[in-house]
Amino acid sequence: MATIYFSSGLAPYTGGVESLAVDAARVGDLLRIVLERFPALREPLEIMAIAVDGEIHQHADYIPLTSGSEVHLVPRIAGGHR
Repeated sequence: MATIYFSSGLAPYTGGVESLAVDAARVGDLLRIVLERFPALREPLEIMAIAVDGEIHQHADYIPLTSGSEVHLVPRIAGGHR
């Protein structure tokens, strides 16, 4: 099972749950399962990037997961210009 970790800023949407083990083959499957359990996360997820095993992805739905994968939800970093 992969484990998804929720930052403290997401606690209001997860009822204080900090992590959750999920049996999923890909990130998209994991997110569907997480949203079934925590539907309030839908809106915050729209502005988050996904880090899988330390690598940040803007569009991670098809990234494969292993039994030891760690998934973190992180704020997207926007670039600017000078």
